[in-house]
Amino acid sequence: MQEVKQFFQRHLIAAPISFGSWLAMILAAGMNPFAATGLMIAIYLGGNFTIKQIQLSSNVKELGMSRSEYKHIKTQITEAKSKINKLNGLYGQVRSVQAFKQVYEMNNLAKRILTIVRKNPKKFYHVEKFFYSHLDSAVELTSKYAMLVNQPLKDQEIRVALQHTRETLTEVNKQLEQDLRGALATDIEQLQLELDYVDVTMKKNTPLLEMKGEMQNDRK
Repeated sequence: MQEVKQFFQRHLIAAPISFGSWLAMILAAGMNPFAATGLMIAIYLGGNFTIKQIQLSSNVKELGMSRSEYKHIKTQITEAKSKINKLNGLYGQVRSVQAFKQVYEMNNLAKRILTIVRKNPKKFYHVEKFFYSHLDSAVELTSKYAMLVNQPLKDQEIRVALQHTRETLTEVNKQLEQDLRGALATDIEQLQLELDYVDVTMKKNTPLLEMKGEMQNDRK
């Protein structure tokens, strides 16, 4: 959401500046329209790039990361999105209800993890295995299963391989569940702290409320 917001901010700032410059070059300076248009495009692109770098610096500072860290995480997010799309495209190639359910669950878990990390890039360090290993395993095994299940031959060797692949996909599914728990761990801890704080506050306020109630009864 922040990326979309910043995208529109860049263009809403760069567009009027470049267009205003174009008008000034033509009307005030009497510049050739073709040359003015070329400069307008250069101003627009340069302004867009400059604003993007300022936004990037602001994001990096807010997260407490280096630029290289931030860019690396963004690259991993882009690659993970491509892998999830590939996993999503394998739905129609698995014929088993069990395998279809496994692919659906893995796809759903992967999307949730990716959404969490996109919103908070620092979460990447809680789910590094998801990006470097587990998601790759999910895609590769599902591709292997889809390839085997669509073979015209269904001898004992292929049946054994299919069964083994389904069992391994179950394990990968569990790994993705653990990854999701890891991504949510700090949020759960923060929520628990807030609940504990509210609980303590309410306990402190309860005696005061009881005293006020007793005083009102005495007055009556």
